[in-house]
Amino acid sequence: MILSREMTGTTFSGGCHCGAVQFQVTLRQKIVIDCNCSVCHKKGFLHLIVPAVDFTLLRGETALSLYLFNTQRAKHLFCQNCGIHAFYIPRSHPHCFDVNFRCLDGVSLANFQVETFNGRHWEANIVQLSDPLS
Repeated sequence: MILSREMTGTTFSGGCHCGAVQFQVTLRQKIVIDCNCSVCHKKGFLHLIVPAVDFTLLRGETALSLYLFNTQRAKHLFCQNCGIHAFYIPRSHPHCFDVNFRCLDGVSLANFQVETFNGRHWEANIVQLSDPLS
């Protein structure tokens, strides 16, 4: 569901499957990143990396559980009720939120450009990810 349109971006609502976790996010670009790393591939996560100021958690902070792996720098958050991984704080951009496109309400992927990212070789390819604050 689109909440508002501004010259600087479009605000969308989203959340987990059971509705315990809900958020709003303002998108200033229409690029979705499809990563093939072990976690993203298995979850089907499609990335929308946004500055923290463009993300608002509306409800569900106490419903979130944290998962850390490998370097333990990415803060993978998921709903402890339904298990959905709607967003997280990425290792690549710790000052941002990374929203799962598939958790946005009423948004079509056809309106976005999908770029692939070789996350299986993350260290060698991280320079390819642009910083949403630049």
